[in-house]
Amino acid sequence: METKVLRFTMFLLFLVLAADVAVKRTEARECWTSSRTFKGLCFSSSNCEAVCFTEGFSGGKCKGVRHKCYCSEICRN
Repeated sequence: METKVLRFTMFLLFLVLAADVAVKRTEARECWTSSRTFKGLCFSSSNCEAVCFTEGFSGGKCKGVRHKCYCSEICRN
């Protein structure tokens, strides 16, 4: 009797773990666009991020050789 209960418990545990592995997880992609209002060269990502927040974006970062401020948001498609 105990063997049947143990086997049944192990089978249920296997099903739970298999279901978790089978679920496809996705992450939202970030889209980047250059800031419309940031002026000058971008050396401080925190300043860039603050400007991007005022433009309605979710974040910002200094990028590239030209030190431009780029704003980020979740891609729509």
